[in-house]
Amino acid sequence: MGPAWGSLVSFDVQRIRQDFPILSQPQHGKPLVFLDSGASAQKPRAVIEAMTRCMETAYANVHRGAYRLSEVATDSYEAARGAVARFINAPDAREVVFTRNSTEAINLVAHSWGRGVMRPDQAVLISELEHHANIVPWQMLRDDRGNPLRICRVTDSGELDMEDLAAKLADGKVGLVALAHMSNVLGTVTPVERVVALAHAHGAKVLLDGSQAVVHRRVDVAAIGCDFYCFTGHKLYGPTGIGVLWGKLEHLDRMPPFLGGGDMIESVALEKSTWAKPPARFEAGTPAIIEAVGLHAAIDYVIAIGMSAIEAHERALVDHAMRRLSDVPGLTLLGRAQDRGGVFAFSLDNAHPHDLSTLLDRAGICIRAGRHCAEPLHTRFGVEQGTARASFGLYTTPEEVDYLAGALVKAREFFA
Repeated sequence: MGPAWGSLVSFDVQRIRQDFPILSQPQHGKPLVFLDSGASAQKPRAVIEAMTRCMETAYANVHRGAYRLSEVATDSYEAARGAVARFINAPDAREVVFTRNSTEAINLVAHSWGRGVMRPDQAVLISELEHHANIVPWQMLRDDRGNPLRICRVTDSGELDMEDLAAKLADGKVGLVALAHMSNVLGTVTPVERVVALAHAHGAKVLLDGSQAVVHRRVDVAAIGCDFYCFTGHKLYGPTGIGVLWGKLEHLDRMPPFLGGGDMIESVALEKSTWAKPPARFEAGTPAIIEAVGLHAAIDYVIAIGMSAIEAHERALVDHAMRRLSDVPGLTLLGRAQDRGGVFAFSLDNAHPHDLSTLLDRAGICIRAGRHCAEPLHTRFGVEQGTARASFGLYTTPEEVDYLAGALVKAREFFA
């Protein structure tokens, strides 16, 4: 169980909410209750102002201009890279590659490591709880080069089946294990240190999709020991259009480029080109300069609050939500993992998730409806029509959870 609400003395959620302008905007005449942060989080003023300031006072293209404004912009862009490295405890800022999002980061690994380093006879091992972004690229790799794709089972409680994982690694033919650090549907947190130790013992590298996890708890890639880690800015209270792939420098050095063009080359002739060293090798063309500044501001913002305080707030919120949602008649939670984050997928008697979402919207409540880019996981649990999903941010309050629970009781009466 997490800490009691009274113990979170240093975490003032009402004060934090004032930093997010959109939370004061009513919806349908009701206070906004935003419970879709797992899809994309709202933005604090610090991020909005940092990006505006960049555009107004310090914008130019980076790495190219021999003039002061370009140098200032380049310094800001590279400062964002350094901030990411410190945030996830990466040993070297050169190991941080900026992408558009986690999806592009995973595709980069599938293309450059999967096609450029792995042998065609080496398998990729994923699980039933993955987001489509960590399924489809590996299916494409399989179909293109023949790399076998193995699937680890998920238990009825929504946790990774570690015995099945060990069995599928046992023959030493898996080249890469690619798993979500935290499920975007079940909230399940993968025991990543155990997974990495097991995979490495059988000769496999590990890629972790941290899109959800990095928002809710401290991530230390050095302590985890993984080979690749990715996340996206827009879930971390930053802008869209910027994501991160972290990879051990020894791996990035071996990988061919993902995209070709400007800034990723060492030299170009009509007959042949040579590649820049990482991370430039994987950042072709003009990068997301303003978005990198916004991501830096978002990282500074959560660090100032404190990741330990954010995690404690969420653990208390998850415990509260488990109690309140479990008391709603006719509501079925999908998965009940012991270690979980603030994501709850559920079904309500007689209510299609899309109809439920529409009804709750009239009460000012924003939730997700559908299969959440995780169709195989819903198939695993026999919920073909999808689920409703409430996902929390650092600005979510226990009162909002109570309001959701009350609205669900009324919704059940309506649909009955």
